Amino acid sequence: MQQILVYGDSLSWGIIPNTRQRHPFPVRWPGRLEIALRDAGQDVRIIEDCLNGRRTVWDDPFKAGRKGIDGLAQRIEVNSPLALVILMLGNNDFQSMHPHNAWHAAEGVAALIDAIRRAPIEPGMPVPPILIVAPPPIGMPAGTMAQKFHEGDLKCTGLSAALERVAKDHGCAFFNAASVIHCSAADGVHLDAQAHEQLGDALIAPVTAALTNGGAAAP
Repeated sequence: MQQILVYGDSLSWGIIPNTRQRHPFPVRWPGRLEIALRDAGQDVRIIEDCLNGRRTVWDDPFKAGRKGIDGLAQRIEVNSPLALVILMLGNNDFQSMHPHNAWHAAEGVAALIDAIRRAPIEPGMPVPPILIVAPPPIGMPAGTMAQKFHEGDLKCTGLSAALERVAKDHGCAFFNAASVIHCSAADGVHLDAQAHEQLGDALIAPVTAALTNGGAAAP
């Protein structure tokens, strides 16, 4: 069995926009992806490590444990051997309490890549290839997200291009989620059921390629 670790935030955990509820496993994109891969005959298991509010390398001043780089190497160690790590992070770096732009978030992802590759895995276990998924741009923050993501729609500008550069520089596969989905207008931040399903379906090909080619770049 090939194990895939999804390391993400609420966009992967599956918050239903403008609520504190969660999409069920077959709907949210990691579950949709696992089911599709298994239906296609691939013996895979997707491990969801997705924390609401997770940043790349910064702390949340209001909630502990949201600094994504903390403990990441140990998560790789715990779940090894891994055939692939999917990173989909960055949008929380643009919350209103942070001054960050796309370059900062992309450099945060680069630090996560380094942490994954330095993880103290057991001798003989593979260093997993990495697929970077650029999250869709933040829309107009609304409802429960209006204050938390105030001006996040401006600060996130250019994130997909910055992440594509990081992926190229670090030899990772890359997929731009905005090529198939957008954030829900209900809160401007999260994904509705249709977007989860579309993203899960769109990732079948790049994930299959990464598993086959050890992280070859997706189109």
